Amino acid sequence: MLQAIAGRPHGGAEEFFVRLAIALQRAGLDQRIVIRRDPARSRRLGTAGLPPLELPFAGAFDLLTRQALAREIRRYRPQVVLTWMSRATRLMPPRWLAGGGYVHAARLGGYYDLKYYRRCEHLVGNTRAIVDFIRGGGVPPARVHYLPNFVDALPVAAVERAALSTPTGVPLVLALGRLHPNKAFDVALDALVHVPGAYLWLAGEGELHGDLERQAMRLGINDRVRFLGWRPDAAALIEACDIVICPSRVEPLGNVVIEAWARRRPVIAAASDGPVALIDDDITGLIVPIDDAESFAAALRRLIADADKRGRLGAAGRAAYEAEFTEAAAVAQYLKFFETVSGSCAASRAS
Repeated sequence: MLQAIAGRPHGGAEEFFVRLAIALQRAGLDQRIVIRRDPARSRRLGTAGLPPLELPFAGAFDLLTRQALAREIRRYRPQVVLTWMSRATRLMPPRWLAGGGYVHAARLGGYYDLKYYRRCEHLVGNTRAIVDFIRGGGVPPARVHYLPNFVDALPVAAVERAALSTPTGVPLVLALGRLHPNKAFDVALDALVHVPGAYLWLAGEGELHGDLERQAMRLGINDRVRFLGWRPDAAALIEACDIVICPSRVEPLGNVVIEAWARRRPVIAAASDGPVALIDDDITGLIVPIDDAESFAAALRRLIADADKRGRLGAAGRAAYEAEFTEAAAVAQYLKFFETVSGSCAASRAS
């Protein structure tokens, strides 16, 4: 198979793309990887034995990328082409230019405009809500598939709090994600005002970095907030913290919830689509209203004061992770999907 992504340097979908490609490599799948030019991502994939083809993936009229993809498909002759999100899907060449003989599937990690996916035989959603959205857009159910994300739970050493100017004994809250309005980290800062003594690590980069720093200064909590930038060691950060939060206004999945579950950390999340679908409120996490800093603060104070509750939520989250979101479970589903759709392709060619 051939996988193609035109992603940002940092992001949840991009991280999962690399994680899945490497896991499929371990599982013995023959695959070719195509990415937007990114030296760091290329090194990671190359180290895993998957040196990628790097292309510009520029705008809609990027003929160079489209022609290079056609050449690579004709050379590699994949049975399945899996494109990630809209840009890579839109820049796939017409079938006649690429020689045909393959099934084109696309993976959606959000509620994207389905007009970019009209030439795909199959569409993959990483949440059941996204699958429902795709089917609601008129795509026949037989062509729409749910395939979950996964995270690993390999033991890692916790980041030393002292290395990030954080006292050892204080309650430590962790938020991860792009610094974008959808992630609602402004709400997290507002909530922290009402949780005395707690520290917040905010790991991510984005256009709101300066605004959020100024907000923390204005609220008088800048001495308890650490802006960490983009970090490749999310697991080690989670190991160091007491509580993981996901305050997002818009969150199709909430991969941070699964990452926290894998490491037995309790989660507090706003009631956006992804977390609501994942979390059984008060069992595998706590759900609070969107854009409600007071409710978020109350939930934080509740968990900080109740170590037993934190432990129960963490254990239940770990059980939810083991039931559906391990590498073995997700890779098995992906391999079954590839086998099914490539078999239909072979049958079509034979007929």
